[in-house]
Amino acid sequence: MDVLVLLLSVVAAAAAVAACLVATRAARAAGSTAVAVSDLGRRQADDAGSLASSLARVDGAQGQGLRSMEALRQDVASRLSSVDGRLDAMSSTVGLQLARTTDTVVGQLSSIREDNARQLEQMRATVDEKLERTLNDRLATSFRQISDQLESVHRGLGSMQALASDVGDLRRVLSNVKTRGILGEVQLGAILSEVMAPDQYACDVACKPGSRDRVEFAVKVPVEGGDPVLLPIDAKFPGDLYARLADAQGAGDAEAAAKARKELEARIRQEARDISSKYLAVPATTGFGIMFLPFEGLYAEVVSTPGLVERLQREHSVVVAGPSTMAALLNSLQLSFQTFALQRQTNEVMAVLQAVRAELPRYQDALRQAKRRIDLAGDAVDKIITTRTNAMERTLRSVTLTDGAPAAPADALGAGDGDGGEGL
Repeated sequence: MDVLVLLLSVVAAAAAVAACLVATRAARAAGSTAVAVSDLGRRQADDAGSLASSLARVDGAQGQGLRSMEALRQDVASRLSSVDGRLDAMSSTVGLQLARTTDTVVGQLSSIREDNARQLEQMRATVDEKLERTLNDRLATSFRQISDQLESVHRGLGSMQALASDVGDLRRVLSNVKTRGILGEVQLGAILSEVMAPDQYACDVACKPGSRDRVEFAVKVPVEGGDPVLLPIDAKFPGDLYARLADAQGAGDAEAAAKARKELEARIRQEARDISSKYLAVPATTGFGIMFLPFEGLYAEVVSTPGLVERLQREHSVVVAGPSTMAALLNSLQLSFQTFALQRQTNEVMAVLQAVRAELPRYQDALRQAKRRIDLAGDAVDKIITTRTNAMERTLRSVTLTDGAPAAPADALGAGDGDGGEGL
């Protein structure tokens, strides 16, 4: 530190000298006076003395620093020798401890390895046992499920065989024209029984007067002022032609499908002609009849044939209906029945109102007479309440009863009252 202070002093003195030189040059350049020059000389002399004293102090401090450094070096050397001894002792101690620790660790590792081997063996035995038991259980469950499924398949095969037998029976039934007609008739009867009341339709009825042709069902359509007219409904089921058309469409044979469709159209037109000629006779029947087709697929084929439905209505006055459209048509007829019944009830109500209107003047006259009689009776009651009550009060005010005195006779109540017996 002293050396640094001295160096800083020297630097400061040199800076002062340089400043003085700069000032001197400036003074000379500016033509300063002689007084300034003399002052500058004195300052330089003073600075030189200060610089010499500073250099002397620096030399003394430098010697003292060298002596301190030598002492420090000797102290460090002694301490290093002491540390070397301690390090040798510590290294020997650490070596012994490491040897002991190594022996202990090796023993523990060997015991841990033996214990792990024993536990692994136990775990392997346990896992093998569990795997074997689980495998056996799952195999038993799988075999049981397979057995159940095979039994279900066996039952399904039996059901399929029975179904195939039923389908064969149904095919045999549908192959017969008469049984096909019965099937359509039964279905039509079921729809009618669900929608209509029993007295709203008839079964197996001759629509034309004097004709022996009888339609399967006829709805009784009410008319005002007369007997109901009959709406003939006949079920038709050309199942052989429809099956042929379905088979051709399923096989993708366009030519066979077109031929079957033409045959089906011809059959439908023939059936509509029969319905029109056998069952329609206005005014005993309605101006149109209904051909019922018992299957939606057959009905869809007939409706999808271009112009067939319109032609049947125009030429033969026959409307084609399937199961769903038949129910809708019958529901609309049911609404018309209800409307007709409501109209009939309305007429009855109007007749009753007219009778009431005719009776109303007589009722008013009788009511006026009753009112006059009631007014006369009221006047009589008012006279009784006022006149007789006043007479009784006057009589009672003039009589004072004492103990043992006889009561006034009843005739005394009317004394002095000329209206006593004639008010009633």
